[in-house]
Amino acid sequence: MVNCPNCDALLDLDEEELGEGDALTCDECGADLNVTGLDPLELETTEDEEEDEDEEEDPDYDEEEDDDEEDEEEDEEEWH
Repeated sequence: MVNCPNCDALLDLDEEELGEGDALTCDECGADLNVTGLDPLELETTEDEEEDEDEEEDPDYDEEEDDDEEDEEEDEEEWH
């Protein structure tokens, strides 16, 4: 037995049939989970992995700057 990393619900899983990288869904909160370890069984939410990947790709990325650039482009289009 293992707990959901998102909502801490107890998940009744057949650990012998799981493999590293398997995808699961929590019945309680609906979170998408991945098996990241087998001994002991470890799960992570896929949302966490996606956020981590974004941070690794560009640690200086600032969403506000991106929004400002889009606003400037829209202003330019309206000007022409």
